[in-house]
Amino acid sequence: MEFTLLWAALTGVAIGLVGLRLWSERLPPNAFDRLTGGALVGLAVGRLTALISQGVNPVTNPGDILIVRGGVHTGAATIAFLLTLVWSTRKIPGAIDALTPAVLLALAGWHAGCLWRGACLGTASDLPWAWAQPGSLVTRHPTEIYAAIGLALGAWLVSRLAWQQWLRAGAGLSLAAAVRLVTEPLRPSLTGGPIGWYLAGLAFGLALLAWPFLDRAHTRT
Repeated sequence: MEFTLLWAALTGVAIGLVGLRLWSERLPPNAFDRLTGGALVGLAVGRLTALISQGVNPVTNPGDILIVRGGVHTGAATIAFLLTLVWSTRKIPGAIDALTPAVLLALAGWHAGCLWRGACLGTASDLPWAWAQPGSLVTRHPTEIYAAIGLALGAWLVSRLAWQQWLRAGAGLSLAAAVRLVTEPLRPSLTGGPIGWYLAGLAFGLALLAWPFLDRAHTRT
């Protein structure tokens, strides 16, 4: 792992820890360990998925697994992270809802870590806050900073929601997917990016968001 990528990851971890301090109400025991464990599982699954999709056999090429800068499958990593987190807190009602603001803040920290990697910029822009890569005259959108700000605001908004089962989790997943979906067109890409994954995350998040209200209506009937 290159050091700039490591610093970006550590930025996400540090900011996530701040989130756990800010929104400590109803957190499960060992909350930080659960989040970091889920993140490591997600990173491993996402890296293996990326290798296989590129036609690389991780069994015969185990050294390639450690070259994280070679790519991590975002969708697979996210699903693995969420499943690990749900499994580790399965006996603690509301744990996922309590952890959601800190998770969003950690994602914001990861995106802000683009400053260490020199990878903040997206498509060309003439806006006053756009800036150029060293040696270039073309100013570009600070796309990853947009995402970091959106996720940080999302963390704060989710922390203000009522304590209802899956409400905060659904809102957090919806907001994370929406932020990535909105900023994706500002990222240079030959394929348009994993739009399908973001749409799926948005749909699933909205379903979770609606769950408390549907459950309440069903109970009344």
